[in-house]
Amino acid sequence: MNLIVNIVLVFPLLMTMNIIILAYPNNLEHTKPAVTVKWPFNEQTVVGWGGDTVENNLPHVIWSSERWAYDLVMEPYDIGSSNNEDYGIWNKEVHSPVSGTVIAAYDEEADIVPGSEEFISMEGNYVYIKVDETGTYLLLNHLKKDSVSVKVGDQVNQGDVIGRVGNSGSTSEPHLHIHHQRQDPTKVIYPILAEGLPLFFEDINGKSMPQKGDIITRKIQ
Repeated sequence: MNLIVNIVLVFPLLMTMNIIILAYPNNLEHTKPAVTVKWPFNEQTVVGWGGDTVENNLPHVIWSSERWAYDLVMEPYDIGSSNNEDYGIWNKEVHSPVSGTVIAAYDEEADIVPGSEEFISMEGNYVYIKVDETGTYLLLNHLKKDSVSVKVGDQVNQGDVIGRVGNSGSTSEPHLHIHHQRQDPTKVIYPILAEGLPLFFEDINGKSMPQKGDIITRKIQ
């Protein structure tokens, strides 16, 4: 029994340290509801991490909650600069991908130096939205300090500006993290064990579920 308990306790730590790397089961056909949403940017964007394999989405696919998460960047990125302003996505407006109700919004955490480990929280500044269509939740993390333009209880529509990209939380450089999950993130005791749900995009040039390295532009309406 002690051995089993130790394994259960140590396994998440080994996954966090990337010593054990296993993709959480991510069968699209048997995971519902999925949502199809708008792209959160007007500018050309690069998928830094995305997809359902370890190779394409290592930071996320090992966790139940983030198995279909995306990290989005813009040129220039991955440049090794210690200045947030040098990254293309820094301070870009984030548009709500969905219509829904804001259930959590926070922007008081300082943006960190790229590449540092001086973060206060994992998610940094954020906006969490309850999706009108499904009653599920969309999470947008790592926003810029003092940039969030919505508050709890606000009703947002697709395309509304909700904040700007920053470098808050556990992040190597400025980017937007976005994922879809079943449980209310304000009520989940252990966030990484929430049930992640599929997330598709309907207005982009490319696959509706883009992967790492894809260059994304919004279709002209």
